[in-house]
Amino acid sequence: MDFNSISQVAVGLLTGFGLKLLGAIALWIIGQKLIDFALKLVRRGFRSQHIDPTIVNYLLNIIGVTLRIVLVVALLGFFGIETTSFAALLAAVGVAIGAAWGGLLANFAAGAFLVIFRPFKVGDFITAAGVTGTVTEIGLFTTSINTPENVLTIVGNNKIFADNIQNFSANPYRRVDLVAQLHHNVDHNHAINLLKARISEIPNVLTNPAPDVEILEFNLAGPVLAVRPYANNEHYWQVYFDTNKVIRESFGEAGYPVPEHRYAISESSPNGNVSGILTPPVGY
Repeated sequence: MDFNSISQVAVGLLTGFGLKLLGAIALWIIGQKLIDFALKLVRRGFRSQHIDPTIVNYLLNIIGVTLRIVLVVALLGFFGIETTSFAALLAAVGVAIGAAWGGLLANFAAGAFLVIFRPFKVGDFITAAGVTGTVTEIGLFTTSINTPENVLTIVGNNKIFADNIQNFSANPYRRVDLVAQLHHNVDHNHAINLLKARISEIPNVLTNPAPDVEILEFNLAGPVLAVRPYANNEHYWQVYFDTNKVIRESFGEAGYPVPEHRYAISESSPNGNVSGILTPPVGY
């Protein structure tokens, strides 16, 4: 057995394989760079046409995945692997994965419907699948939502599409729903006029529709006012917090007594006394 010949053949094979491997790595890096460059050009072209970012991101995801699959097939062909056989194998694997992971295909289909029917778009503030926040991306299989606590939450598209969706950004303005508790002895008409005047002075409160201040209900402490100003979506929380401050400050400056629950003991009580029992006072 000629070990020298065997070693020379082995060295030649390893050298050839090493060169091919280095070439494949170089092709992969160059291919990735070209794909990223192509995606940037496509994104720029879409933006110049003023296409909605939601559709742009979705299409770029599809194009990116397709180009990377083509790159992998090209690299396999570079190594001499029969790509037609690989394509058939890939199709068979895809069918098997689709049968095993039907939810993945359901998420893909739901993502397509979300882009087509447009119940929301990137940048909208929504509640969907139990998650509330701003949509940052609608992907092939998932949607990314950034919550008000600045927590990025990834939700399957099918779960969103199968659930109720609240889009707070769809309409130009929102109603702020607050309540104000009054004492029994306070003149509710005076309180209503006072709040209407003070709320109208809050920055970014809309005049059309005008703020609503009316009696909502009664409880043991007295009348409860519904306080409902309107604001544009971007000013919602500012108006919300400022209105709470106005309720507190207005009632305090007006000298309204602090609301308190009142209970009356009937004359048939065991000790025979008739008196009022006051619970600890509650805030406005």
